[in-house]
Amino acid sequence: MLNQKIIEEVTAKLKDVFGQSPAGDIEKNLRAVLQSVFAKLDLVTREEFDVQQAVLLRTREKLEALEAKVAEMENKQDSGSGTQDSGGRV
Repeated sequence: MLNQKIIEEVTAKLKDVFGQSPAGDIEKNLRAVLQSVFAKLDLVTREEFDVQQAVLLRTREKLEALEAKVAEMENKQDSGSGTQDSGGRV
């Protein structure tokens, strides 16, 4: 079995070699081009998306609670009006 230190040294040297090669420059240039394209597309970050998703979830929960309250109030009103004279006569 290889020594962990040797593996780490080889990995570090490979990163240095690839970082100094034309492939490293191509990667940097490609990354810059992609960032430019994405900036023009008016995209949102994952963090912004997650925040808005949480806001939407809370809003849905509040809406469902309000709908339940309205339904409860309507049921009370319907049951209360059933015992009164609907014609308004006494």
